[in-house]
Amino acid sequence: MTARHGLVASCALALAAAAHAGAVNATAGADATARRTVLLGRSVDGRPITAVETGDPDTRGKTLVVGCIHGNECAGIAIADRLARTPPPAEADIWVVPDLNPDGAAAGTRGNAHGIDLNRNFPWRWQHLSGTYNSGPRPLSEPETRIAYRLIMRVRPSLSIWFHQHLDLVDASGGDLRVERRFASLAGLRLFRLAPRPGAATRWENHELPGTTAFVVELPAGALAPAAVRRLGLATIAVTAGG
Repeated sequence: MTARHGLVASCALALAAAAHAGAVNATAGADATARRTVLLGRSVDGRPITAVETGDPDTRGKTLVVGCIHGNECAGIAIADRLARTPPPAEADIWVVPDLNPDGAAAGTRGNAHGIDLNRNFPWRWQHLSGTYNSGPRPLSEPETRIAYRLIMRVRPSLSIWFHQHLDLVDASGGDLRVERRFASLAGLRLFRLAPRPGAATRWENHELPGTTAFVVELPAGALAPAAVRRLGLATIAVTAGG
C-alpha cells in the first residue's frame, strides 16, 4: 500500500469513527462534542489571538495545532483553518491556534511587534540571542509566548504540531519518533533531525510534559496548494486518531 493510499484509508476510518460518535451522541446521550472559539489574549499591538476547540472536552487525548509562530512563515494557517472546520476523531479534543503572531503576520516579519523571535522565547534552555533570532530580555517576556505557555499548561496536550517554513520536512523534535515518522510518511515529507534551538516551543513542551510529543513541521516556501492543505490536514487527523 502506498503512503497516499494509507493516508486515505487511515483518515477515512478516523472520519467514519467521528461520524459514528456524532450519531451516538445524538441518539444515546454519549459524551458531548464541542466546537467553540476562545479568546486567549492579545498580541503586543492588541490583535486578538484565538483558539478553536473541537471535539470531546472530557477526553484525555488532547491535540494542539499552531498554524503560525513566525510572521513570515504563515502557510500553516490554511491547514489550521481547515482543521478547525473538520470533525475530529472520536475521543479526541483538538485545540487549533491559527496564528500566534498576528503582528508579525501583518508586518511580514519573523518576530513580533517587539522584534522578538517567539520560538526563542520559551523557558527550556533559553539563551540571550540578538539579531534575527532575538530571544528577548528573558524567557516568556512576550505576551504571545505567555499565551501559548498558559494554554499548554492548562490543556496539557499529548500531541502538539507547530507549522513553520521553508525547509519542507518534519523535524524529529524530541517526542515520540514513531508519531513524527508516521506524520512525515502520511504528509509526504522527509523526517530530519534539526539542531536543537534554545528557547524553542517544542523542546520546552517535550521537556515540561514528559511522555507527550511536540514536533515541528517545516512546510515548503510559499502558499500551499489546496491539495497540500488537504493532505496535511488529513495527516494531522490521522496521527490524532492514532491511525
